Amino acid sequence: MTFSVSVIIPAFNVESFIEKAILSALQQPEVLEVIVVNDGSTDSTEAILNKLQEEYPKVKVFHHLNKINKGRSATRNLGIIKANGNYIAFLDADDFYLPNRFTNDKRIFENNINADGVYNAVGFHFYRAISDSEKPYFKLNTISKKLPPSELFDAVISSKYGYLHLNGITLKASVFNTIGFFNESLKVAEDSDIIYKMALGCTMEPSEINEAVAKRGIHETNVYTKTDLYKIYNMKLYESVIAWSSQSKVSLKKIDSIFKYMWIVRYRENHSLIKDVGYWFQLVFKNPEFIFTSLTIKYFPIVRLRQKLFPFLFK
Repeated sequence: MTFSVSVIIPAFNVESFIEKAILSALQQPEVLEVIVVNDGSTDSTEAILNKLQEEYPKVKVFHHLNKINKGRSATRNLGIIKANGNYIAFLDADDFYLPNRFTNDKRIFENNINADGVYNAVGFHFYRAISDSEKPYFKLNTISKKLPPSELFDAVISSKYGYLHLNGITLKASVFNTIGFFNESLKVAEDSDIIYKMALGCTMEPSEINEAVAKRGIHETNVYTKTDLYKIYNMKLYESVIAWSSQSKVSLKKIDSIFKYMWIVRYRENHSLIKDVGYWFQLVFKNPEFIFTSLTIKYFPIVRLRQKLFPFLFK
């Protein structure tokens, strides 16, 4: 199989960044095409894209029907549908690739026919000043230890060895036939959702994890700063992965880990016990496959509370 990469860039009001992103993808010799989906931009993004499409044959610009805004998941999904490459990579419109982005990825795929995808380290580029309190959060986005694919999910859901970012992932195009597309009901956290599904359903190998192959742009309008939005959708992320895992016959051991970290997030929100019980019943009935498993009892809120209060009884 030839190594031809379709780079998918979702674009919404990114006039200050989009040209740099596209040019950084075009400089990679392995790139077959740069698919930019303009998600209803109202600034000069469309004019910039039209210019670049005329200038560079590899740049292909698409829109949603009637040029409406549909969000990042639907926008990336349209890009996947339009892609012609044997491999797919993603790049956010305010980020950029570094030289030799796909050099090591190509070698790994050529030497390991069982690999569905690879992951790399991603760094940061600062368009604004950062405070001392922010500095700890802007370390290299990477899994810092080379892990066998079977251990990747536990690493990413626990953040034990760090984090992955979509800019550093390269996948066989056929992967989406297995894991599905981005969850369009998630306004944020859709990237974590699909990364968890990749780790659960695919053979993901480490590529360059010590040096960045791409840079994330840090500026005044980054979506990750919208903490209230993430507070809503972080739980929906876990619900999405649980439902997908149930349908995909993921092992109960892995699903156990999802429930574990879901409840950690839930407990931080300080809901009443009654609300937690109601939430648990609602979740289980949405996923009836778990009703007759040990997980239903293990993660029942009253049982979890007893474990917290009397840990010596549950050793």
